[in-house]
Amino acid sequence: MKKKDYIDLKGKTIKELTKMASDKKMEAIKKKMEILGGREKNLKLHRQIRAEVAKILTLIREKEIVDQLKVESEKLKVDKEVVTKKEEKK
Repeated sequence: MKKKDYIDLKGKTIKELTKMASDKKMEAIKKKMEILGGREKNLKLHRQIRAEVAKILTLIREKEIVDQLKVESEKLKVDKEVVTKKEEKK
């Protein structure tokens, strides 16, 4: 996977990345069977596809963590506003 491809993946949603990862997993299985069957000459192809899957899964996890942090920070902002309003009433 080239750097440009990796940058393009960062712009995709979690659903798109999940679908892409499952497609790549199926492709990796097919290539592994082709290698074992002697039809594929490039023996490193399976490893390269698995590395791409790992990169995609890493991006998915990063996006999940960022989304979780956004939710937590919004919750903290709301909590601070509630506390300040209670203090003002006293």
